[in-house]
Amino acid sequence: MSDKYLWMVYVALAGLSWGTYVPIIFYGGSELGGRPNARLMAILCVGVAYFVIGVLLPLVLFLTGQYPWPTLKTTGLVFSGLAGVAGAVGAICVIFATQSARAAAIAVDPGAPDAYRVYIAPLIFGLAPVINTVVSVVWHPSPKEGPFHFGFTMPHPLLWLGILLVGVGAGLVLYSKEISETPAPAPAPPAKVEPAAQTPGVPEAEG
Repeated sequence: MSDKYLWMVYVALAGLSWGTYVPIIFYGGSELGGRPNARLMAILCVGVAYFVIGVLLPLVLFLTGQYPWPTLKTTGLVFSGLAGVAGAVGAICVIFATQSARAAAIAVDPGAPDAYRVYIAPLIFGLAPVINTVVSVVWHPSPKEGPFHFGFTMPHPLLWLGILLVGVGAGLVLYSKEISETPAPAPAPPAKVEPAAQTPGVPEAEG
């Protein structure tokens, strides 16, 4: 595949990975028991996967010479580590969000423990790009100015439209979910037809 389109493949794979993360981790935690200790085990499994993919694989590529070692600047190491912290905290919060959503749903309706679970992914993936854009508006790190260079740059008006559409889209997803799971109202019983009252003094017609 041409390098011109390779980035789109990686974008699609990233979207696939993050889009399936919430339902996969929820199912995994449920299969482990669904209790708080099971959620901690799910977090441990996520950490093992991060270690294999995020630690062992880069080390192998560096040590085998397939990639040269980069310049190990303190600032780069610190902020890359902070990015890892953000990713790990996000993964943990997703796991505990599923646990809390299940408890909240059971408190409202014990027969529907998964009623709130579908809310999690739309809210997370609707909120994340908004925060990403807002941070980019006020934070402008550069090699010359350093990492703590802030300033407000008025974004294009389409940004505010996008934020509005994200909110509306997440709301529609949640509202449609509620509509689809609301039981249909029971049909009204047929109206009882009362016999017509006989006019006094008028005999009933014989057949």
